[in-house]
Amino acid sequence: MRVLGVNALFHDPAAALIIDGRIVAAAEEERFSRRKHGKRPIPFSAWELPELSARWCLEQAGLTPADLDAVAYSYDPTLARPADQMGLNDPWDHLRQDYARRAPDFLAEALPGLAPEKVRFVAHHVAHAASAGQASPHPDCAVLVLDGRGECGSHLAGRYSDRELTVLNTQSLPDSVGLFYEDLTQHLGFLRSSDEFKVMALASYGTPRYKEQLAELVHADGNGGFRAAPVPWASLVPPRDPGSPWTQDHADLAASAQCCLEDVILDLARWLHARTGEDVLTLAGGVALNCVANTRLYRDSPFEHIWVQPAAGDAGTALGAALHVANEKEPVQAMPTAALGRGWSDEELRGWLERAAIPYEEPDDIAETVAEELSRDGVVAWFQGRSEFGPRALGHRSLLAHPGRAENLERLNAVKGREEFRPVAPMVRAERASELFEGPLPSPYMLFVHHVAEEWRKRIPAVVHVDGTARIQTVDSDTEPLVARMLSAFERRTGLPVVVNTSLNTAGRPMVDDPRDALECFGSAPVDLLALGPFAVRRGKVFS
Repeated sequence: MRVLGVNALFHDPAAALIIDGRIVAAAEEERFSRRKHGKRPIPFSAWELPELSARWCLEQAGLTPADLDAVAYSYDPTLARPADQMGLNDPWDHLRQDYARRAPDFLAEALPGLAPEKVRFVAHHVAHAASAGQASPHPDCAVLVLDGRGECGSHLAGRYSDRELTVLNTQSLPDSVGLFYEDLTQHLGFLRSSDEFKVMALASYGTPRYKEQLAELVHADGNGGFRAAPVPWASLVPPRDPGSPWTQDHADLAASAQCCLEDVILDLARWLHARTGEDVLTLAGGVALNCVANTRLYRDSPFEHIWVQPAAGDAGTALGAALHVANEKEPVQAMPTAALGRGWSDEELRGWLERAAIPYEEPDDIAETVAEELSRDGVVAWFQGRSEFGPRALGHRSLLAHPGRAENLERLNAVKGREEFRPVAPMVRAERASELFEGPLPSPYMLFVHHVAEEWRKRIPAVVHVDGTARIQTVDSDTEPLVARMLSAFERRTGLPVVVNTSLNTAGRPMVDDPRDALECFGSAPVDLLALGPFAVRRGKVFS
């Protein structure tokens, strides 16, 4: 069974391929088109398909569109209603429905040889649920989906038994905690449906003094659902103009909304646990990228284990839709890694460097070379293996730095052109993590926050957020031997088992994906060394 999954309608268009129940490839369109998030989530862009990522997925497996048994499209227009009937102010939403209904023909045109009748519509939140419950290592689990919106809802709660879904509850629009957070993002002068993670970071600088007012409008209903009435944000705090300085009032509003969101999610999780009795909760939907809320669930919910889809946003519905359709015919396997995107052989990487006509080295061990550069306080662009599926840099497309110098936070934010309040993350070998960090371990996908042990905060200040936490990535030596070897080499030189890790990109641009992207980023940003596969490119030699 060969199933191509496609997410296209709202934002973060992506494609994924399942062959005989196994995940072969998954990639976001932005990594090919170089447009952040692929497109803006407006009705007029709903027709755009992830053509580049879909074609790459097929090429990766040596397939043509005619070889596919099915294409799973992560939206079902038969479930949608007119926007005004759902309480939404979106007069052009009918374009989305029209484009979705015509998706089979659009896909057949974009992928010549594909028969339109092979296209299957999968409900948006079912696709999200499958990206968690069917991709996780737990065939039996509870599943919770929360995002901005799907066809006519914003939430799904259910249970997977042997990877088969039973839906237990949904929340109808216009109530949506995802849209609540998006509205706040826009009010605070950030880009909605894009910069919600900035609000989460800003919340750490605030006090939740508006929480009671927000909770009157946004709260759980005690029956597995919630209410999210429109919030008169300006009556609480004046809006921030994009690019202008933030104030303490803005941080306090962010902190209040974050607390309100966490309270709703925690109540939903408690209700779901009471209904299912499961030990494991799996999460998907854009809200599941809120790592602070995820940690609150880990700490305060009755579930023993929390598993979050690393591509929890809409991109992950491409994978979930494909898993859902494939599982109807044969058992599907768990997601083995987030490294499901493009990769190049060493000789292909050498060819890129020689065509670029720049000096490079081929050291005996790139891990040792990088560790030495980091120990001297150099910034390293790290390009290794297949690219990650999802928004987190997980040791394949990363910027690395020394964690022991507090000024490296400001330095990296300047390199990337980011806001000064944005944190960077620590990488640590899984066997060392519990010595430094308290929280859910292991944490390979950087989807939780952890308290940094008091004795380590002064030793690794660059990765400690203002509230004493860090969003860590644990590195397993068996699955990520090169990264683990680099971490060990750095510790031998510095005594620190942690390296700063942030995504290899600059502000407003997608994460680096192919060697050309890496060379362009290296050429335009003040990075000291590029580790491109086994090769090292030094800034001093290129720009001497």
